[in-house]
Parts: sequence; C-alpha cells; structure tokens
Amino acid sequence: MQALIEESFRPVQLSLGPPDNASVLCGKHQQEKCAECGTDYRSLNRLSRILVANPNLRCPPPPQVVSQNLSTAINNTKDEGNTLFKGGLHVQAIQRYTMAASIAVQRPPWEAQQLMREELSMVLSNRSAAFFEAGDYLSALVDAETVIQLKRPWSKGHFRKARALMKLDKYGEAKEAIQLGLSFEPNNQVRLRRITYFNARCAHGA
Repeated sequence: MQALIEESFRPVQLSLGPPDNASVLCGKHQQEKCAECGTDYRSLNRLSRILVANPNLRCPPPPQVVSQNLSTAINNTKDEGNTLFKGGLHVQAIQRYTMAASIAVQRPPWEAQQLMREELSMVLSNRSAAFFEAGDYLSALVDAETVIQLKRPWSKGHFRKARALMKLDKYGEAKEAIQLGLSFEPNNQVRLRRITYFNARCAHGA
C-alpha cells in the first residue's frame, strides 16, 4: 500500500491565504479552484474556515453527530413555506423554501451528506411545486432536475419534471420522465392514477 501511495504521489505547489494562513490556494495563480493546475481546495478551505470560526472545536466530530438546531431551522422554515403554499401564496412560499434550502446547504462537511441531500431534495421538490403554481415552469423544471440529481430513486422528482415539461410543450420528454419515475416506484398508487392523465396529455400534444 505504501508503495502505491508513493508511486501516485505528486507534489503540488501551494500558497496559504486568509484568514491567518488558514486556507489553501494554488501556488501559481492564488486560486481555490484552478483548472490550469488541476486543483480544487474549496471543500478543504470550507472545513478550515469552520474550525477557525469555532476555536473550541479541536477536530471534526463523528459523522453521526448532527446539528439539531440546523434541522429544526430547516423544518420550521419549510413548514412556513408549506402553510403559505396551501394558502395560495406561492411567491411567498418560494421565498421560504429558498431560505430553507440556504440553511440546508450550510451543514458542516463532517455531517452525513445523505441527511443534507434528503432535506434539500424535499425543500426543492416543494419549491418546484410552488414555481409551477406561480406559472414559472422553467424554474419548476430546474428544481425538479436538481431533486433528481440529489435523490434519483424518488419518483416525485421525476413527476415534478414531467409536469413542468408538459407546460413547456415538451411532451416526449415528459413521457420519458413519467416512465422513469414509475420504474423506481411501480406500485405507487398516486403516481399510477396520474399516469393515465399524463399519457393522454402527452399523446394529445405529440
């Protein structure tokens, strides 16, 4: 193993940056991410900044340690968005979902990334629905695509995508999204009831 490590070892020229030499930059261009040098220190620097900002935190805690305050803030903000959505205040709901998403991505890098993906996919799915109801179908599609990237086996992301695509008159792509969503949850009764409607609309628009 040591031989493999030494064989693949490649020295890299580094520079230290702010604050107080706690960040790493490429030595040649003084950048966190440098395509020319093939380096990306953004994740490392984020961890460094968190440790600098929390001097009592000597090292990252185990990944199973989760910030409950952060979880509470995400859920409360999402629930506020849900209440606004149910009341027909879709623009205001979008604002709350956006805030919840901003909080979700602030989880420190040592926490389990699956938790962040779960929280973020739920919030963005709701925001996609709010964009759809507000008539912003392109933004609804963008959020649905992001949900699929975060949680591909979740059929809701695919159906959010299909609804947005239909409003954008892309019936063929909408049908593909529906079929892919059902392949992950073939026994989901809610999705199955909708498939007949989707197929009829797709056939009519094709």
